[in-house]
Amino acid sequence: MNRASSQGIGMTSMRTRERLVERLMDRGIRDYDVLQAIRQTPRHLFVDEALAHRAYEDTALPIGFSQTLSQPYIVARMTELLLAGGPLRKVLEVGTGSGYQTAILAQLVEHVYSVERIKPLQQKAKRRLSQLKLYNAIFKNSDGGMGWSREGPFDGILSAAAPATIPPELLQQLAPGGRLLMPVGESGRQELVMVIRNGDCFEQEIIEPVNFVPFLTGTVR
Repeated sequence: MNRASSQGIGMTSMRTRERLVERLMDRGIRDYDVLQAIRQTPRHLFVDEALAHRAYEDTALPIGFSQTLSQPYIVARMTELLLAGGPLRKVLEVGTGSGYQTAILAQLVEHVYSVERIKPLQQKAKRRLSQLKLYNAIFKNSDGGMGWSREGPFDGILSAAAPATIPPELLQQLAPGGRLLMPVGESGRQELVMVIRNGDCFEQEIIEPVNFVPFLTGTVR
């Protein structure tokens, strides 16, 4: 990847990225490290070239297979909440998608374990992170509802898809004191939920209404 494609020009330039960061700050995002990761990550590389001019709008964008690249505000909000409990060594991401959220996390935590059920999306995401020289993310093509028990427990778990209820397997893979951020509910009635594990107790807090793709089972190759 050459310097120009990473930095962007015109509607993908650094000036355009700065305007996005300003909008996120206006919406209440305060964590400096999160904002810096958003600022320096070329979001236009995570969508098809035809959509690159919209990459720094605060909106979700299609990435194929009926999946979306999450809205920057939601990426920043979930990441900020995940980091609010302190430094994180191991984070499980359920739903790699385009790899954009993975790239943000990889700059802020020691290790990212990312599960994606749609293999072509996962393969593209791996290439993008390699282009950006982010090598601390490990990928698995699997049903996200089961998590990645072999690599757990995790200090943080973040999901990019909404189940009707939180899968108990994911709760069991959360380390004591760890945080889980996940949209929960049926389409049109979803809420972002944060779970903090306190021993064998799981304290839940509803953050705000959200709109994510549904949580599906099975894999696509």
